[in-house]
Amino acid sequence: MQKEESDKEKPPKFEGPIYWFETSDSVTRRFQFEPDGQLSMKVLDDSRQAFQRVAESFLNKFFPSGYPYSVNEGYLRYTQFRALQHLSSAALSVLSTQSLLFAAGLRPTPAQATAVSWILKDGMQHMGKLICSNLGARMDSEPKRWRILADVLYDMGTGLEVLSPLCPHLFLEVAGLGNFAKGMAVVAARATRLPIYSSFAKEGNLSDLFAKGEAISTLFNVVGLGVGIQLASTICSSMPGKLVAGSLLSGIHVYSVIEEMRAAPVNTLNPQRTAMIVADFLKTGKVSNPADLRYREDLLFPGRLVEEAGNVKIGGPFHKVMKPSQLKQWKEMFPEEKFVLNLGDTWIDMLLEHNATGEDVLKGWLIAAYAAELKKSSHESNVCVLQDAYEKVDKVFIPFFSEVQAKGWHTDRFLDGAGGRFAY
Repeated sequence: MQKEESDKEKPPKFEGPIYWFETSDSVTRRFQFEPDGQLSMKVLDDSRQAFQRVAESFLNKFFPSGYPYSVNEGYLRYTQFRALQHLSSAALSVLSTQSLLFAAGLRPTPAQATAVSWILKDGMQHMGKLICSNLGARMDSEPKRWRILADVLYDMGTGLEVLSPLCPHLFLEVAGLGNFAKGMAVVAARATRLPIYSSFAKEGNLSDLFAKGEAISTLFNVVGLGVGIQLASTICSSMPGKLVAGSLLSGIHVYSVIEEMRAAPVNTLNPQRTAMIVADFLKTGKVSNPADLRYREDLLFPGRLVEEAGNVKIGGPFHKVMKPSQLKQWKEMFPEEKFVLNLGDTWIDMLLEHNATGEDVLKGWLIAAYAAELKKSSHESNVCVLQDAYEKVDKVFIPFFSEVQAKGWHTDRFLDGAGGRFAY
């Protein structure tokens, strides 16, 4: 009797594969778990029109999985201009290569000398790469600016190559200088690629974003090569035509990369973005998110002072900013803080300790902004002004900082470029 009851209590055994059907957007799919645990999918019925199937196939190959919900705002516009940028760049490279070969062929020198000159020309590119590699910290702080500068340098180098047939006797000098600029451009473009892609990663899908972004680049590089070959064999077969087409392609190229960078919602804290966050908070009582600030960033001259945020200068030479007695006085007043402020007549200097984070900088910047406002209407000493500002910030900083984090800003670090820090 007990044996019969125990048999009844056992759950039934499922034999065969576990599978189910899902239907969405006129597509019926069969999902099944294989014996090895892998999930397989098979399309059973697809009643969509041909263009819909082609569009989905394109999205799957060139856009991240889960698009548009897996990326941050602005990704489509960024991708559109990235495609245009690579198309124009590839077409321009065809014209520059044609010009280099033509200029090398015009030189009244033996073939061996031409080969040596070509090798030296390529060596100049490596020299440019080495020099630009020393600027990595600045690229972390301002990736958009350096990405634009990279493309301007690349177009300058390409322009010199296009002009090389006009002075074949200076082939090595002109082509070498062009390759030097292009070498710097390559390093800057590659170094800034990751921060830009990271700004769009919404679900930890950075690798997927990177892979699909490179797929888009490759596709439109191939298209651009085709356009360049067509131009080289028609209107660009003469130097005047090449100058007109080259100038037009260069303009499209630079405009495209500017629009790319404007679309990217970079969410790391640097001096410019921190000043804008503080200024908006003091003006409206709210914290702006990265998407709000992207079109307001100064991409060419990011180092300008923001009056609404206290005219703060960060990372100046310590011996010029503060005297030892001032540092000692500051540490006595605010021993826990990892920043130092010095109120000047025109701006406020902020110095950071080596282990200062974005949270420390936000607090220091907010104190500086309040101190700048108080100084306009107060005749008290700088020490009293800073103490009053510090007390005001203490009351608002916790909710302010919580909102900064909630808006998606990375506060674990502060990218101050080449700014100097100190240890105390």
